[in-house]
Amino acid sequence: MAKRYSFLMQVNHAFDKAAALTEHDPTVLKTIKAVNSVYHIQFPILRDDGSIEVIHAWRAEHSHHKQPTKGGIRYSMAVNEDEIMALAALMTYKCAVVDVPFGGAKGGIKIARHKFSEAELERITRRYTFELVKKNFIGPGIDVPAPDFGTGAKEMAWIADTYTSLATGELNALACVTAKPVSQGGIRGRTEATGRGVYFGIREACDNPEDMKRLGLSRGLEGKRVVVQGLGNVGYHAAKFLAECGAVIVGLAEYEGAICNPKGLDVDEVVEYRRTNESIVDFPGAENVESKAALELDCDILVPAALENQITEENAPRIKAKIIGEAANGPTTGEAADILFQRGCLILPDTYLNAGGVTVSYFEWVKNLSHVRFGRMEKRFEQGAYRRLLKAVEKVTGKHFTDAEINEIARGASEEDLVNSGLEETMVMAYQQLIEIREAHEGKITLRTAALINAIDKIAASYEHLGIFP
Repeated sequence: MAKRYSFLMQVNHAFDKAAALTEHDPTVLKTIKAVNSVYHIQFPILRDDGSIEVIHAWRAEHSHHKQPTKGGIRYSMAVNEDEIMALAALMTYKCAVVDVPFGGAKGGIKIARHKFSEAELERITRRYTFELVKKNFIGPGIDVPAPDFGTGAKEMAWIADTYTSLATGELNALACVTAKPVSQGGIRGRTEATGRGVYFGIREACDNPEDMKRLGLSRGLEGKRVVVQGLGNVGYHAAKFLAECGAVIVGLAEYEGAICNPKGLDVDEVVEYRRTNESIVDFPGAENVESKAALELDCDILVPAALENQITEENAPRIKAKIIGEAANGPTTGEAADILFQRGCLILPDTYLNAGGVTVSYFEWVKNLSHVRFGRMEKRFEQGAYRRLLKAVEKVTGKHFTDAEINEIARGASEEDLVNSGLEETMVMAYQQLIEIREAHEGKITLRTAALINAIDKIAASYEHLGIFP
């Protein structure tokens, strides 16, 4: 029987593999790898029925080479200290890969969300925030949480409100957390940011002619068969954007089961069916499949967008996809990644591919600190400049644009336009960096290793510039 390694051990093993290919001092590498701070919290909560339940929660700050630290908060019975430390480390490397100036952090509360009422969840979230404030584990310049598995904008709003009430008079208090509702200091485009980033990353990979030729696939997303595991925020938006760009969603998987249809599935129809029936099983026109077996469906691209350790050395030999897009954190174990790489599969690593969320969270954080909505200063000026240009074109050519054409062409960039443009630029440039590093090693390393080499180089440079190491 194969030996099972903890999540943190797997992350550190991947780090060591990449670090061995760099020339940094071992002390520097040891410092980068270490988890700086871990806070384990236990607090009692009054249930609606009058009973008391003790809640376990954690917050880990992996690296303070950049501040604040940044990372989501998840609500799940799978939450434990090892998982939170591993995810915090991944956040450090992820931020470095996409040049977002944060250190990595992560938080989690060990609860089965569906077993708690909304009022109970609010009490848990607010108490957790209070405990973080008490120990200086949250703040605009200290540690900035965001959503993760089992949390969303509502929980972030509760965190922001609790922090603001405790940080009396702090001008930048709303920057203590990101992915808030827009009405409470959030930014347009954040909800779909991680899924959109996954789409941009897969699109870039499929546009690489050398890789597509090696995989025996045509260039571009058009007609590519995709299976997505997880229909949460990330999986849904990734599937939706991929389908809009011409990919065919042939399989969708959730914890209650999975469905497939070689002719394609309409993602919105499946989501609506699940909302009504509380399950995707028996979706009209689709074949039912066991949830885990969906990973082995015949497809070109597999997008695991659920939890870690979904592709292991046990099922990796049966994976038929040629491209694995890691939308979740740590969905592929190191052993499985080696098996897939040897078979010629292209794995787009989580440390790159799901960085869309933290990228747009950075934009939101900057917005909160600047107290100005993106686009507010320049939108009308741009519209005026474009209209003057169109008038000049009309004068020179004799062509006359309709009002509809003028409004479309001369439209100034909105906040969402700027956010999406910034996200696209980030994902495109980061992917090019990974390709360059891979090619510098003659194609003998995976993109996961390339991403970690990239992160190590950038973090080491931060330490060296601080003069901490010789």
